[in-house]
Amino acid sequence: MSMGTSKAVLHVLSGAVPQFLSSDLCSSNSDLVFYSKCLVKSVKKKGPKYLRSLKCSGMSGSQIGSYGCKCLGGGLYRNTTIDRLKLLSCKCQQAESVSGVDMGRGNEAWFVDNAKKLNLNGSIPEFEDVEKLKRENEASISNDKAGTGKSTFATASVDSFEEEAWELLQASMVYYCGSPVGTIAANDPTNSNVLNYDQVFIRDFIPSGIAFLLKGEYDIVRNFILHTLQLQSWEKTMDCHSPGQGLMPASFKVRTVPLDGDDLATEEVLDPDFGEAAIGRVAPVDSGLWWIILLRAYGKCSGDLSVQERVDVQTGIKMILRLCLADGFDMFPTLLVTDGSCMIDRRMGIHGHPLEIQALFYSALLCAREMLTPEDGSADLLRALNNRLVALSFHIREYYWIDMRKLNEIYRYKTEEYSYDAVNKFNIYPDQISPWLVEWMPNKGGYLIGNLQPAHMDFRFFSLGNLWAVASGLATTAQSHAILDLIEAKWTDLVAEMPFKICYPALEGQEWQIITGCDPKNTPWSYHNGGSWPTLLWQLTVACMKMNRPEIAAKAVSVAEKRLSRDKWPEYYDTKKARFIGKQSHLFQTWSIAGYLVAKLLLADPDAAKILTTEEDSELVNAFSCMISANPRRKRGPKSSKQTYIV
Repeated sequence: MSMGTSKAVLHVLSGAVPQFLSSDLCSSNSDLVFYSKCLVKSVKKKGPKYLRSLKCSGMSGSQIGSYGCKCLGGGLYRNTTIDRLKLLSCKCQQAESVSGVDMGRGNEAWFVDNAKKLNLNGSIPEFEDVEKLKRENEASISNDKAGTGKSTFATASVDSFEEEAWELLQASMVYYCGSPVGTIAANDPTNSNVLNYDQVFIRDFIPSGIAFLLKGEYDIVRNFILHTLQLQSWEKTMDCHSPGQGLMPASFKVRTVPLDGDDLATEEVLDPDFGEAAIGRVAPVDSGLWWIILLRAYGKCSGDLSVQERVDVQTGIKMILRLCLADGFDMFPTLLVTDGSCMIDRRMGIHGHPLEIQALFYSALLCAREMLTPEDGSADLLRALNNRLVALSFHIREYYWIDMRKLNEIYRYKTEEYSYDAVNKFNIYPDQISPWLVEWMPNKGGYLIGNLQPAHMDFRFFSLGNLWAVASGLATTAQSHAILDLIEAKWTDLVAEMPFKICYPALEGQEWQIITGCDPKNTPWSYHNGGSWPTLLWQLTVACMKMNRPEIAAKAVSVAEKRLSRDKWPEYYDTKKARFIGKQSHLFQTWSIAGYLVAKLLLADPDAAKILTTEEDSELVNAFSCMISANPRRKRGPKSSKQTYIV
């Protein structure tokens, strides 16, 4: 073993480890050795640049000690780039409050205890000894961990694919002040054109965070939640315009910058991107919604409700809700957003009220209502939240749903109806029904359309919106089963050789030119335009677990296992049958790796999906029943209730 590797192992065993390793899950010899192996691999792979990212207040020479550091106090700085960064600059007294773990004496005691168990006697173990100890301890703890539902990383070695995936996920970790705060979007060593794939994206981290939660690694998720909350209060500008208060960034990057007045000292800062640097310059609508969903999942999985009860976290939830529930000119209960504001972050004709955002919006509202602490200031917000939940669920279930019966009804629509009891409320012209849909719609099954606006129905099948509508309960029980029925009936179109199509069908010909603006990355059956995204495996699995139909998810996972590892975990696949790796697809895409791991973990423990799914309560069901009984197709009459809903 080289001297560099020996020092790296010694560095880990001497207590200079990321904070999350000092949790109770790392008290076993097996975990200690496994993480040593992972860090050694990561150091070899990334070299000095990686080591620098672990430092917080980088002093030269002997001044660089451990990961313990002190944080600069911060106010809001808005004048210059460096000033804006200072709010999150770190020298790290805040690190203790974020992680809740003592980084000083705690690591020393942890090292001493484990060194005694390993009988190191002050020597550095050779790599072969480390591997031997790892194998011995894996065998000794296997019986204790069986059937607990919370296994350590060591058990992943049973399956070579899972073992590889866990190692890659560990290697993608990003550290801030010595603590893990997220995972980069992709860690492809063969691609020098990283763009912003070396940043931590909120939407991309969700499957990574869920994977860590299901493995019992809670610290990285807690750190992510609290650090992104600090970023929320920024008022970054783009062309002199500020985003609404409460907006969460699309991504952030850990940067090392020199300290003012000291050329030898550096500090780490978190630099957020709210869309002002993104392709298309579009602010993310889904980041805050995913953040709320992950926050609830953290509390349910870890049992630690102290995070969601913190005053700053409660304030963060309320700011997101106020931003989403703000009054405007739009008359629908759905959230009005522009193209490119979600997972489909390029122009794809989803401007308006795309299904993906509505499903996430509904889920976030339910999660927020569950977590908000009762207080006088929350009464009006909770009232608006409940009103929107009822109106939104009615609107989506009634007007977005399509199956053979509904399709035939639209086919016979009368137009230019002016009345309160109009059947064709949005003046949809039957000629909008495309020939592909007439042939494609199965006799059994249905789905929620992609978008609805006056005189326009986007009949494309958008996967994330439909799958999350099932997981969140936005779709009724019957509709949820019908969506899964359609997936089974159209397996060769939606899954084929790699799950899962992001949308179906692709835009082609002149339609592609007009709607996408001739986007060369979104050519037909590529990227967002009908490409296949392995990360959607985890949303599919959550939906299947919710409806007690795990065989669908298991079948999709088995399809993915044939190629994912061999193809080096691509971001997406091209062609109708997903036969080719995407032409511009990044390899070792983190959310492809994490999506697979979450799917496997949920298949092994279906009950774990409950941390992500939401159920309607009786009050919401009763309110929805009242809405149905007062069907807007009927003539208006005396109001039976003082409560009104815009539908």
